[in-house]
Amino acid sequence: MNTIELARSGYGNALVGIRDNRSMEQAVFSRVTSALIAAQESDFAAKAKALHDNRRLWTWLAADVASDQNQLPADLRARIFYLAEFTIDHSSKALREGADLAPLIEVNRAMLQGLAPRATAVREAS
Repeated sequence: MNTIELARSGYGNALVGIRDNRSMEQAVFSRVTSALIAAQESDFAAKAKALHDNRRLWTWLAADVASDQNQLPADLRARIFYLAEFTIDHSSKALREGADLAPLIEVNRAMLQGLAPRATAVREAS
């Protein structure tokens, strides 16, 4: 099962009406990132849920880029896998030690920017 299928099964109701994979990935990252942002000022339960959802997303991404069927360039797959490892590790620190959620939010925002249509990414860079 690839990342998109896993995301669809995990976040299916939130993604109704989305047609292409890139849009679906953007929607999942946007929802999870918004939850992390809101969780910064919330209680432990809200942080734990946001971190859990983010970890699930990144675990699926890691599994997808580790798959032989993944068609991304090897270098990009390795970088995404590294980010997944970082995200999972930092999430544990956030739960155990109260580490800041900002690095996780920053990573997700970078992924969102990478998933943005070219015209949007160019406009934002200006």
